Amino acid sequence: MRKIGVFVCWCGSNIAATVDVKQVVEEAKKMAGVAYAADYQYMCSEIGQNMMKDTIDKYNLDRVVIAACSPRMHESTFRRAAEEAGINPYLVEIANIREQCSWVHKDKKAGTEKAIALTRAAVAKATLNTELVPGEIDVVKKALIIGGGIAGIQSALDIADAGYKVDIIEKTPSIGGKMAQLDKTFPTLDCSACILTPKMVDAAKHPNITLHTYSEVEKISGYVGNFNVQIKKKARYVDMDKCTGCRICTDKCPSKKAKSEFEVGLKNRGAIYIPFAQAVPNVPVIDTEECIKLKTGKCGLCEKLCPSGAIKFDDKDEIISEEYGAIVVASGYDIIDLNKFGEYQYDHPDVVTSLEFERITNAAGPTNGKFVRPSDGERPKKVVFIQCVGSRDKTERGKSYCSKICCMYTAKHSMLIKEKYPDIEAYVFYIDVRTPGKNFDEFQRRAVEQYGVQYIKGMVGKIFPEGKKLMVHGVDTMSGQTLVIDADMVVLAAATKAKNDAVDLKRKLNISTDINNFFTEAHPKLRPVETASAGIYLAGACQGPKDIPETVAQSSAAAAKVIGLLNKSKLVNNPCVSAVDESICSGCLACVEMCPYDAIAFKNVVIDDHGQKIKKVVANVNEALCHGCGGCTVTCRPGAIDLKGFTNKQILAEVDAICH
Repeated sequence: MRKIGVFVCWCGSNIAATVDVKQVVEEAKKMAGVAYAADYQYMCSEIGQNMMKDTIDKYNLDRVVIAACSPRMHESTFRRAAEEAGINPYLVEIANIREQCSWVHKDKKAGTEKAIALTRAAVAKATLNTELVPGEIDVVKKALIIGGGIAGIQSALDIADAGYKVDIIEKTPSIGGKMAQLDKTFPTLDCSACILTPKMVDAAKHPNITLHTYSEVEKISGYVGNFNVQIKKKARYVDMDKCTGCRICTDKCPSKKAKSEFEVGLKNRGAIYIPFAQAVPNVPVIDTEECIKLKTGKCGLCEKLCPSGAIKFDDKDEIISEEYGAIVVASGYDIIDLNKFGEYQYDHPDVVTSLEFERITNAAGPTNGKFVRPSDGERPKKVVFIQCVGSRDKTERGKSYCSKICCMYTAKHSMLIKEKYPDIEAYVFYIDVRTPGKNFDEFQRRAVEQYGVQYIKGMVGKIFPEGKKLMVHGVDTMSGQTLVIDADMVVLAAATKAKNDAVDLKRKLNISTDINNFFTEAHPKLRPVETASAGIYLAGACQGPKDIPETVAQSSAAAAKVIGLLNKSKLVNNPCVSAVDESICSGCLACVEMCPYDAIAFKNVVIDDHGQKIKKVVANVNEALCHGCGGCTVTCRPGAIDLKGFTNKQILAEVDAICH
């Protein structure tokens, strides 16, 4: 006979407001196998846990049911307490009478009845629970960072400083990401390059960090502690060991028609190029689509002039395979396509995005820091900034969310040009000003009060080019007036979005994304840098719009999680995994096709069928890869697969108890 203890939590008024806790306890005492039942205001508190442990010892309980909040919140807490009391932690069952009961009921009678039913179901399952023992997994003491922006660099440095090897994979020829393109950073107006460049150099020179620039993730397999990653290193056509960075090749290249990606198309570059002056590694790369030698077989001037013989026109793409214990995804963000917003005349040279504006005002940019119009090189007298272009837009062309950083960098841009050129008139059209950060609101107020930037609450309906002017038609919703501003230049604060390859990367990683293709964390409050796939963590704007301070903080948090993982000699996996009864498995392998984690394969076995040895193919579960989702159990036609801890018998016992 089982001796089950039932503990019902009040959760303050969260549960007690719509559930008669005392009645639930009295009904629990009548349930089969229950030897003890009690309630407490906060079971997750230290007093509540000690109460549970003392009761287990006093009444010699062999099973525990906690009627409280979601198991996602405190299941591990109660399992740990049970283990300390001498009970196998997997003999603890949680009845979720908060989220699934009190939070969805207003009527106390109905809430109480449902709470009793959920508790009865948990008791029925607990009766059939068996002891489970987690398995152990070896850990490869090495981490992979996908993305070489500030998020990836910060994570890599933190992990490397802890003594572990780290590889950074970056798609472009240099690390640095979007931050390398910025002029100043808010709210302190520090030089972006002055902050970032030392970190880039530190990452390149750190003995524990290896850079794989101009490279991509080709394939990922394995599981937490033991990931196998195939990395595609694209042909650079320059020997990185021989190159001295003299730049003779980039200066003498006759093909100068390609648009510079780093300068956002505002300047041309050569077919052989270094993205920007502080690039790391500071080694050029050859663009195959622009190189005359690679397209026609002619030219080859760079090869002839290179004093160190570093040019390799016979270079090939290379696939390398590496093992990692943990992965940090720091792949960054993109800007939405503004060609869908015809009313803003983005095809006009004097209508630019905020990122293009950064390059125009940057001392190392295409205009050497001189603020001029792209169309004619003259200095603008009136500049209009338009907020929320594509952000908070519920139409198909935009994004429904707030891009978070636009209000602040628009204030920064307006202040910078007013600082250099006080005679310039700066106007900002906005829906709302959102400045939720330390010293952010004060920063934005400086733009208005100290620099005289004119903020207009309203949207721009249309921009009409007239000669050298851009006639900006908007509405001031505070006064109800229609405005027409004859601007010399217009700056669009374009919405940020997930990287174009985010969906492809999520499939390789077996992690999830939200409806906007940003990577999804395991829990927004309790596990903000973890994904649902163990051993894979998130850092920076690949998870959602973030500014630089928030990105750096999250990157260090992800690094801390990785360090904690790599510090363990062995990992303990969840024992609630699928198991195959080989005697009834038909070998159809429908479960293999269904498994989203590639945890099931086939194997050949020999079984004894009434004294006759029979060879057959059966399903085989890799417990290290299995996440216990249970999909295979419902796919299995002969019913040969069961999920430990959630067997068919246990589930049916819960159903029967609820229907009782």
